[in-house]
Amino acid sequence: MKIHNKKKFLSFLKFKRDFQKYGLEKARSYELILHWLNNRLSRNQFLVLSGIIVGCSAGLAGVILKTLVHNIHHFITTKVHFEYQILFYIIFPFLGIVLTTSIVLTIFKGQDRKGIGAILYEIAQNSSIVSSVKMYSQIVQSAVTVGLGGSAGLESPIAVTGAAIGSNFAQTYRLSYKERTLLLAAGATAGIASAFNAPIAGIMFAFEILLTGVVFTDFIPLVVAAVCGSLLSRILLQEDVLFRFHAREDFNYKNVPYYLILGIVTGLYARYFLVISQKVEHFIKGLNMSRLRKAMFGGAVLSLLCVLFPPLFGEGYDTVKAFTNGDTHNIIENSFFRYFEIKEITIIIFLIFVLLLKAFATSFTIFSGGNGGNFAPSLFAGGTVGYLFAIVCQQIGFTEVPVTNLVLVGMAGAMSGVMYAPLTAIFLIAESSFGYDLFIPLMIVSIISYLIAKWFSPISPELKFLADQGKIFTNKHDENLLFSLKTEDFIDKYSQAVNENAPITELFELVKNGDKNIFAVIDDYKTLRGILTLDDIRPYLFTNDEIYATIIQIMKAPPAVIRPENQPLEILQTFDDTGVWNLPVVDGNNKFIGFISKSTILMSYRQLLKEYSE
Repeated sequence: MKIHNKKKFLSFLKFKRDFQKYGLEKARSYELILHWLNNRLSRNQFLVLSGIIVGCSAGLAGVILKTLVHNIHHFITTKVHFEYQILFYIIFPFLGIVLTTSIVLTIFKGQDRKGIGAILYEIAQNSSIVSSVKMYSQIVQSAVTVGLGGSAGLESPIAVTGAAIGSNFAQTYRLSYKERTLLLAAGATAGIASAFNAPIAGIMFAFEILLTGVVFTDFIPLVVAAVCGSLLSRILLQEDVLFRFHAREDFNYKNVPYYLILGIVTGLYARYFLVISQKVEHFIKGLNMSRLRKAMFGGAVLSLLCVLFPPLFGEGYDTVKAFTNGDTHNIIENSFFRYFEIKEITIIIFLIFVLLLKAFATSFTIFSGGNGGNFAPSLFAGGTVGYLFAIVCQQIGFTEVPVTNLVLVGMAGAMSGVMYAPLTAIFLIAESSFGYDLFIPLMIVSIISYLIAKWFSPISPELKFLADQGKIFTNKHDENLLFSLKTEDFIDKYSQAVNENAPITELFELVKNGDKNIFAVIDDYKTLRGILTLDDIRPYLFTNDEIYATIIQIMKAPPAVIRPENQPLEILQTFDDTGVWNLPVVDGNNKFIGFISKSTILMSYRQLLKEYSE
């Protein structure tokens, strides 16, 4: 404890010296105060204070982004007559994606890693250190994309922004990895809480998605950050910007069959949404075009979809609110379907097309160069599924259908299946609709949808590639620790090697003067030819057999070779399969690099486990 306090004091003195030397240009007075508080307060007290600061900052960022995008949407959709809105739907979605890509290429130098996967990658692979650029880059990019009609959500960019704020705050005050990860999650939590005015949903998001595979006993900073973000949202955002639903029916247990069927429907739709998303991503990546041309192509597709089906424009929350308020005819009035006689069958056909094309609109928005996430699209699609299911039931003859409730729980179901986050979905809709009595139908629909999604793929397809590579944490805690280790750190590059054509006496000199018990046999081009151990050499050390033996004769093929790109988990599995403790490492051309020891990996794993458990 004394050593820890001494380090903190020295850190404070260094900061004070820099402050006195460079003045306000290099250090800010409030940072001096926080450094002083960091030395005066206990760890828990400073973390709570940090949670308040990070929560307010991330919440304010979320409020700014939501307000900006709402004002753009309000102008486009309500201040302009329909005939001119067609021009907006043609121009603005296209312009949004192209401008976002141009901004990324020119201002942010092509660095466009985005989405929840980006946060998980930083937690697992970069010690929860997030670039300071992400504190504002995500806001700029997503505001342009979604504000101009991109069919994506703002919540993922808000979460990344909040995570960057929390991480950089922790870096400024030199907090440890666990504290840095906690504040990173607190920032993302506050961002989600401000976006939906749902603090509990924000906390569930952190535990269910961000902190997967990370063990924490401190959660008060998360709660504090969520409350701060939600309060700022409630105070600063206008009622029409808030994600709120006031109309709903009371829960009736007789309607449980509707919820059971809706759970299956939303689960299947969520799988459809994810499959289309993956196919579009692979399609766009396979295009032999520059990034700007891909953006133009994706923008053109999106503009066409928005012209044909205006609900695909932007986040789509206004459309869902229209479902709950019974204003569906107004939605169709703004589309080409208004030229047809608006009957129930017209509405059904229109909504089916909207659902099928929403997956394409969102995927082209995100993967062709826009910035956004799947939060809003999954909620929009879920609400549409719920409403479509309700009117189909009514057409069949079931007149007592709880339409509004089906819209609400449909949102939770689709989000649960798309995001693999049932608890977040349940609390999000419960908080947003004041519908705590809807917990039973929310749980029924969300869990069924989640189980269907898990049946198709145990890990979210959006994150599966990163998980398979060991670049993000999963629920397998042992593997998470191993994936935190770097193979290059275990390679003994000072390993001893001998040329295959060298006299055996040279090998004896290596044994005599070195401290290794395993040797590599290489050729003139440093290509690995074989290995030798002390057990292989010992029979020749004290006899005259060396007169007749050569290195080529006594060397043996290694039981396996390791590549630098192999992960520690793969390497340990290779050690277990071969039953040896040392293996050679070679590059792609079979050039010898060094040896790697099983005991070295296990010792590092043990040390990491010790730090992880403290």
